[in-house]
Amino acid sequence: MLVIEVDNVGSKQMSDTRHKLRGKAQILMGKNTVIRKILRREAKADPSLNSLLEKIRGNIGFIFTSGDLIELRDAVLEHQDPAPAKTGQIAPCDVWVEPGATGLDPGQTAFFQALNISTKINRGAIEIVSRVQMCFEGEKVSASAAGLLAKLNRKPFSFGIKVKYVFEGGSCYDAKVLDLSEEDIMKKFVGGLVQASCVSLGLGYPSMASVPHLMSNAMRKIVAFSVETDYELEIAAPFKAFLADPSAFIVAAGPAGGAGGEVKEEKKKEEEDEDDGGFDFDDDDESDEE
Repeated sequence: MLVIEVDNVGSKQMSDTRHKLRGKAQILMGKNTVIRKILRREAKADPSLNSLLEKIRGNIGFIFTSGDLIELRDAVLEHQDPAPAKTGQIAPCDVWVEPGATGLDPGQTAFFQALNISTKINRGAIEIVSRVQMCFEGEKVSASAAGLLAKLNRKPFSFGIKVKYVFEGGSCYDAKVLDLSEEDIMKKFVGGLVQASCVSLGLGYPSMASVPHLMSNAMRKIVAFSVETDYELEIAAPFKAFLADPSAFIVAAGPAGGAGGEVKEEKKKEEEDEDDGGFDFDDDDESDEE
């Protein structure tokens, strides 16, 4: 079940959404007092419904379905209708007026001057010079901002059904949880596991999360004890062998170093030949002596 909010949603938009979800889900609206009364009555048999009581505020409704909640959420949010700004309305987003021609005649210049908006006359029409913010998110729309946006024939807002909460399996959680992927859930699970193991190790209290770390630490201590006391343990044998003769474990470095030496010798010979200019002076000296 989805808990929805229908602020500024018209009857036509609700009708279209009902028609779109026909056969997949059912939308139920009602008065908040009646919804609370029914929930309190049914909560005696199912206490998990108590988590819904505190969510019943404002224009709240429910969408019941047996299908996939993510697909239903996407289908509900898909339908958004543009709407003009109204005086006293809470702006859902910031609204800016971009510079450019307005199409208004020069006689309405005083209206822009009252709003401290820089304008100029261009080809018999008012043109806004710089970018101006008319509405601020979360604040009420002023009468002057609503009037200017209406004159510019702009509908800056878009309203539709909002999915606020999800009720599933007796739990009520925020709808943002539906955006989490399997990777996000695994990251959060691993993060919680790491924190649980850290707490267990810090308190010295063994748990399922800290047992691998405890075993690893214990193994290192056993190996260290065997090395220091010469007490023979099978698991410590490789470490003792390494400490006794580290050169025995250098396998790949020998051939590679020899090959590198041969290459260096070849390079030296080539450099000497280049210095001689390709002439063999020793042979010439021998021939002269003869």
